[in-house]
Amino acid sequence: MSGNHQPDRLRARAPRMKLALSCPSDCRDVRAIAAEAERRGVDRFTMAETAGSPFLQLARAADATSSIELGTGVAIALARTPMTMAYDAWGLHEISRGRAALGLGSQVKAHVTRRFGMPWDRPAARMREFVQAVRAVWHSWETGERLRFRGDFYRHTLMSPAFTPRRVAAPSPPILLAGVGPRMVRSAGAVADGFVSHAFTTADYLRQRVLPVLAEARTGAEAQGAAWTARPFEVVGNVLTATGRSEEELKRSIGGVRERIAFYGSTPAYRMVLEQHGWGELHRELHSLSLRGRWGEMTDLVDDEVFATFAVAGSPAEVAREIHRRYRDVFTTLCVSAEPATDPEPALDVLTELRALN
Repeated sequence: MSGNHQPDRLRARAPRMKLALSCPSDCRDVRAIAAEAERRGVDRFTMAETAGSPFLQLARAADATSSIELGTGVAIALARTPMTMAYDAWGLHEISRGRAALGLGSQVKAHVTRRFGMPWDRPAARMREFVQAVRAVWHSWETGERLRFRGDFYRHTLMSPAFTPRRVAAPSPPILLAGVGPRMVRSAGAVADGFVSHAFTTADYLRQRVLPVLAEARTGAEAQGAAWTARPFEVVGNVLTATGRSEEELKRSIGGVRERIAFYGSTPAYRMVLEQHGWGELHRELHSLSLRGRWGEMTDLVDDEVFATFAVAGSPAEVAREIHRRYRDVFTTLCVSAEPATDPEPALDVLTELRALN
């Protein structure tokens, strides 16, 4: 099966792209933003773990909404244990009456070890086991069966009735795993209910380097009769979007997205995406400047060709048409981000336009 046909394999049970709005976990007015997203027919509201807990913010959003899915996009798995993650996600699932979706990411080594003070070894294998452990905990809570999870990284063998949360009258939350490199992508296809694409990606990289690996791993899981494969597999796309309702807003948004591209491009973990397009030297230049703290100079290296490859810019209608053209056969769920300290309305306008095209 060629790489170009892999999206069809993964999208077989998802004829329409779901639409999602993402905000950082320190955004203001989360209740109002989530309620407006629900009013506009957005399928999912997600929060990235940045300068605060996404679970606390999503709990606030749950009180202001009734139907929209509420997900982490993503929560940092390796900053926690599977047990603490299971409790956080289950609490959101309960308070939202079954609307939670758990998006997980590993983060990079420096943040896991130096910011969170947690171990880092074999991250793809660890993340695979992390997902399995969370599922085992949830299964114990749902069925009352004895908890018996023993892995290479985690062991959970004690669960007393006093510490067992109330059951939720809905299936357990889907677990979506983020990744960039082939090992993490393969882990997502093998054990998760979906894959979350990093915003620093391109359509070519996804079609050639990601989707074939996902499809192969998912096929293997299905062949083994894994219970979670009964759920349709999601491929969630986060698209770097620069838009606005005026020229001034658009210009400001383009500048912010250009800065994000420079920052992501300087990160060694994402080097392979630039190399896919023959821009390995750009990574080396960006990384060198970042080590010296010369952040302002980095943005100047992101020329218009690089920007147009990684991001979509224009009015909300123009952005929606280009996203739909570029990614409609790649993603089952399309996520547009509202940047911190900015009006989320333009991002919601993009999703409204996308809904009309879907």
